[in-house]
Amino acid sequence: MSNRWRLAVGVLISAVFLFWALNGLHLDTFWDALQTANYGWLLPGIVVYFVAVWARTWRWHYMLRPLKVIPLRELFPVVCIGYAGNNIYPARLGEVLRAYILKREASIPISANLATVVVERIFDGLVMLAFVVFALPFTQLGDRYNTFVLLFSGLFLGALIVFLLLAARPAWAEWVVGRVLRWLVPQRFHQRTSELVSRFLEGLASLRSGRDVLMIFFTSVLIWLLETLKYWFVMHAFPFEVSFVVLMLMNGIVNLMTSLPAAPGYIGTFESGIKVLENFGVPQALAASYTLVLHAALWLPITLLGLYYLWRSHLSVKEAQAELAGS
Repeated sequence: MSNRWRLAVGVLISAVFLFWALNGLHLDTFWDALQTANYGWLLPGIVVYFVAVWARTWRWHYMLRPLKVIPLRELFPVVCIGYAGNNIYPARLGEVLRAYILKREASIPISANLATVVVERIFDGLVMLAFVVFALPFTQLGDRYNTFVLLFSGLFLGALIVFLLLAARPAWAEWVVGRVLRWLVPQRFHQRTSELVSRFLEGLASLRSGRDVLMIFFTSVLIWLLETLKYWFVMHAFPFEVSFVVLMLMNGIVNLMTSLPAAPGYIGTFESGIKVLENFGVPQALAASYTLVLHAALWLPITLLGLYYLWRSHLSVKEAQAELAGS
């Protein structure tokens, strides 16, 4: 029932965002823009995107090293399966699939895997905020996004500080969790929960070195610059032009919005990019056609490749869910 409620809330949020972004759209102009687009520009954009996926794989490989060294060629299919799962299933199930596959194939505990995934999301959020903060002085839209920046800055910076403290003092963290467990969790679950917390803290090992933290951050910057480059390539398929800095702003806002609960594939929250482009004089129909094509170009290739790797791995998503629910 809780899964159904999460899906229902996500669909509702997506519907609200779609109405906000597409309200008043002139469909005839929208279809004209789609029909006259030069889709050859999608090819270099897709190539750049997969370079970014490879960079994501290297970042994860770097974060997993304290647990186990796994070759990049073995991790890349797992990353693709994870992103395909996020695109198809609700509640970012792909992240759990990634952790489940590594447990099955590399004997790394799921809770430790998920710790690295959570750290990835925190650094991604911080880089998106950095993009927004960097771009705002050049766009003259600062006041309009002040509340937005403050809200997400508090969220991601607070999360990073907490995780850095947990990583730096795992014994203290386990003691605190143990005290909390006495109040909140029935006695029979204490040992199992303590084991999960210990393994989760193991997954934060990459945050114990300042050098490693900087490496993760700079890799995250590279990943999102590559993704912005895809935005730039796809833009050339349509008859409008904005600066790379504006696309950094759009990328930052769009991906921060996809942190919110939404329907599978980030439908609706991603389309908030339409409003960003409208702020810079791009007509709504043109902004909508570009954003929807960009969304499809980000969604379809990685989803197809991830499904191929999923099929090749002979992994049943239902069996994985059942095993995780029973663990």
